[in-house]
Amino acid sequence: MSLFKRRGTKGEYMGGCIVSKNVLNGKGKVKWCFREESVRSIDNGWRILSDIDTDEFINEPSNNAVCGFQSMLLIEPALILIYDLPVGSDLVLIKSEGQIGFYDINTGEKVVGMAE
Repeated sequence: MSLFKRRGTKGEYMGGCIVSKNVLNGKGKVKWCFREESVRSIDNGWRILSDIDTDEFINEPSNNAVCGFQSMLLIEPALILIYDLPVGSDLVLIKSEGQIGFYDINTGEKVVGMAE
């Protein structure tokens, strides 16, 4: 997979992120991604939610887990496209007609994308 060659290989540590357990256990697919200020040195600030998460679900701390960003790339390789985006990024992942794009939730504009 060529996406992995950009980052996250050869020992480069990409930090940890907070992820919905619906993503980690395969019940839901990656859908919402936002970046906050890091809370610890190992935290890269990314928060990743699924397409089936509700406010009630994600507000329960036990429904979220810390996960290495490299591990998240195994679940959704397109996440490599957003890794370097700044704190404050608030995105939705849309896959349609062979295309993958991350769109700004506030403006609706495509931030990054690629062919699926």
